[in-house]
Amino acid sequence: MDEELKSFVAVWICTIAALYYCSSAVSAIPQGTLRLLALLPIVFLFTVLPLKLSSFHIGGPTAFFLAWLGNFKLLLFAFDKGPLAQSRNLLHFISVACLPIKPQSLDKTHAPSRDAFIVPRYVLLAIKVVLLALIFKAYENRPYMHPNLVLALYCVHTYLELEVVLAISAIPARALLGCELEPQFNEPYLATSLQDFWGRRWNLMVTSILRPTVYHPVRSLFAPVTGHKLSSLPATIATFIVSGLMHELIYYYLARVHPTWEVTWFFVLHGACVAAEMAAKRGLVGRWRLHRAVSGPLTLAFVAVTGVWLFFPQLTRNGVDDKAIGEYYGLGPGWKVAAPPGSFGAIDTGIHGGYRCLAILTRNGVDDKAIGEY
Repeated sequence: MDEELKSFVAVWICTIAALYYCSSAVSAIPQGTLRLLALLPIVFLFTVLPLKLSSFHIGGPTAFFLAWLGNFKLLLFAFDKGPLAQSRNLLHFISVACLPIKPQSLDKTHAPSRDAFIVPRYVLLAIKVVLLALIFKAYENRPYMHPNLVLALYCVHTYLELEVVLAISAIPARALLGCELEPQFNEPYLATSLQDFWGRRWNLMVTSILRPTVYHPVRSLFAPVTGHKLSSLPATIATFIVSGLMHELIYYYLARVHPTWEVTWFFVLHGACVAAEMAAKRGLVGRWRLHRAVSGPLTLAFVAVTGVWLFFPQLTRNGVDDKAIGEYYGLGPGWKVAAPPGSFGAIDTGIHGGYRCLAILTRNGVDDKAIGEY
């Protein structure tokens, strides 16, 4: 872990130095091809820097911040677009470039949504931190759980950890910049459709960066052929395809194995379903609509079932889930790694570790197998 922390510090020193170059030197180059060429070495650097890190909780967020969000923001900056084009100073530029944040527009008004909570956001965040800690506690009994229950916990864990990590990373930026930031999540468990889930609630930092980099250019490309309204359909599918490919890259950083493309197909499927949903809404506008009490659970069930089918296999097959849970327990006094569902054994340096290992071995007949082979 000491070596990992040293690498982490080195990676972020390189990152800050690279962004200083972008802010001081590249910004003086006229927007367009020349600025893009000047930024390409930094894009390459941000792509390879996460390879210096191997842990889940340090390497994963760093890869997401630099290789995905950071690079896409730099590509927009090459054409004087995106959040970096409105940077006020060096600190603002570096913070926005390398953190999952987007300052609120001064001329943008935020009306409360109809499902807005009375509970303050910081209270909700504290509740989610507690729930995340309870999930990690529950993982101690993972070898005894039904595989479907474990996968259900993974679904909730993915949401909670993403929101907590992004919220924590935004705290220093909010304090340093002294401005309000766009929300990073908008209670996705309240989504009433796939379009609502992906477009207005889930990981809004990715949504806000994919719109100008993929959705709008593709829509402009197809508009002369299909018309303005229909051009949103291929633009939506293209956006989900790019999201899938970027997830494949993140998975490579986490597992260091060649992609098997399940997660890409997850996003291709959801892109096609969102496009179909958009077309259906236009055809049925004013005539028929599912009540949110029905559409909400159906949306979450579809996301969860397809996630178990296509989103998680690349992670569980390569032991990334065990790695993440093991790192969490490694932060405390003694560490535990629960075995994957369906396998035998558990590594547990706690007081009852040895007894639990023996119980799992005997319950699965490993002792009889060993004696028989002898």
